[in-house]
Amino acid sequence: MFKFKDFVQAGAFTNKIAEIAEQEGHHPAILTEWGKVTVTWWTHKIKGLHRNDFIMAAKTDQVASVK
Repeated sequence: MFKFKDFVQAGAFTNKIAEIAEQEGHHPAILTEWGKVTVTWWTHKIKGLHRNDFIMAAKTDQVASVK
């Protein structure tokens, strides 16, 4: 879970993750709430975690650290 000052910042983070996901063709489950965002990477095709899920999680962490 990633914490933010308000809903606008949480929404902006969600949009950044959506852009990266679209570029990579790999889409997470994203729950955006007031002041927090939960991003879950999981590969449905194999019903589990794939190497790409870990790569995308690292990219998500990078975006979060830029706040």
